[in-house]
Amino acid sequence: MPYSAKDYSKLIGMEGFSETLLKNHFTLYQGYVTNTNKLADTLAQMLKEGKTAAPEYAELKRRFGWEFDGMRLHEYYFENLGAKGAIDKSGKLAKKMADAFGSYEEWEKDFKGVGAMRGIGWVTLYQDTASGNLFNCWINEHDVGHLAGCNPILILDVFEHAFMIDYGLKRADYITAFFKNIDWKAAEGRLK
Repeated sequence: MPYSAKDYSKLIGMEGFSETLLKNHFTLYQGYVTNTNKLADTLAQMLKEGKTAAPEYAELKRRFGWEFDGMRLHEYYFENLGAKGAIDKSGKLAKKMADAFGSYEEWEKDFKGVGAMRGIGWVTLYQDTASGNLFNCWINEHDVGHLAGCNPILILDVFEHAFMIDYGLKRADYITAFFKNIDWKAAEGRLK
């Protein structure tokens, strides 16, 4: 069953994110959806034709994680944006953050620190589904750096396309704008 790009146009008008930036970002995301579907179709056809030993099959299989994760991480990112307001400090997510990092403030400092690291990628607040522990992690490429068995709770895109139109090289200003627009209920809803 093919994937369909989701409509995130409700985010247009969000403080700190221009319409141009968001529309470009939506178009990029739609490309990941399209490419995920194309690769899935091509791989299915190659399987049907018995071409699984072909080098092209192996390369396309390797590429599938890049396209699929690019699609899914953008969905998580857009879905944890669009709200205003602080985290509910008495909620289960804030309590888990305090348990893992000492306080919400320490968690935020660590998350922003990961976001400020040099390079392109994603910052992810993960929950280990086996222990319930929380970790802030760097995902270098869409498909490199994920923690096995962990559930993404909050996603921050720090590829240049996510901020350069509005912020140039001022990544810290972009991260500040991101924090002003987090949908904490969406993030908390991802806890297991």
